[in-house]
Amino acid sequence: MARQTTRKRAGGALDRHAHGGYARLLRAAQALPRIRVAVAHPCSKEALRAAIESRDAGLIEPVLVGPRARIDAIARGARLALGGIERVDTEHSHASAAAAVQLAREGKVAALMKGSLHTDELLHAVLDRATGLRTARRISHAMLMDVPNHPRPLLITDAAVNIAPTLADKADILQNAIDLMRRLGYAAPKVAILSAVETVNPAIASTIEAAALCKMVDRGQISGGIVDGPLAFDNAVSSEAARIKGIASPVAGCADVLLVPDLESGNMLYKQLVYLAGADAAGVVLGARVPIILTSRADNLRIRLASCALAVVLAAPVAPAVRA
Repeated sequence: MARQTTRKRAGGALDRHAHGGYARLLRAAQALPRIRVAVAHPCSKEALRAAIESRDAGLIEPVLVGPRARIDAIARGARLALGGIERVDTEHSHASAAAAVQLAREGKVAALMKGSLHTDELLHAVLDRATGLRTARRISHAMLMDVPNHPRPLLITDAAVNIAPTLADKADILQNAIDLMRRLGYAAPKVAILSAVETVNPAIASTIEAAALCKMVDRGQISGGIVDGPLAFDNAVSSEAARIKGIASPVAGCADVLLVPDLESGNMLYKQLVYLAGADAAGVVLGARVPIILTSRADNLRIRLASCALAVVLAAPVAPAVRA
């Protein structure tokens, strides 16, 4: 009975907007089997609470990987009960990252969750060529945005991992994003490749790369989505802006995915939506052997659960129907 109450409360917290995107995502994830998640170095009350809340919402079975004595002290101070949660004792954050990655390599967990260590520290262990979780695909980060007054969720990529991606990097980032959206129930997600303008300009490198990516889609080098670019932000999300500018495109005004030129522009875009438009952003790292959940100390319950729900859906053997 207690768990049912928790789930109902969590679902209500996620259902902020008319499209109910986050709420649908949570319900779909809760309908799937829980996944075991290695929480790397949860040495803060926020990190511990995120793991416990996600467990109580019926999403994950956390495995706490970190210094046992330190975690116990934090739990006592925050009045968090850790009974029944599996533990792996480590000496420090580097060892926590390595041990969490090893659990994934051995198939003992289906996803990783960042605790209180730095993102770079965790990703260093993930990308280790000998002991990490590399695949043939470049890893990338995706933010699923729940934006008030916007009729659909938006996926922004990459705003956290790839600083200045090359054309080859962007091809992987684009394919990662398309694959994620297809797992979320989008048969052919619409992707806008963003730049400052919607025409190819030799002086703006991102417009040339956008055109090249579109041709790669035409040639089948990238598949599964409807892709157009370059598009400026306004005509990617506003049909009226696209109409005024005379842009005829299957993506303009109705993009599901925004592929940004670089980390700086993506980071500024998603933070502007968060701080000026009241949006929420659930994040996950794609392209490794397992999904990687990135949470921040400032994340609220809604964002933490949505981030875990993304990982659950990605780890599922069959994609559920989620699309808002």
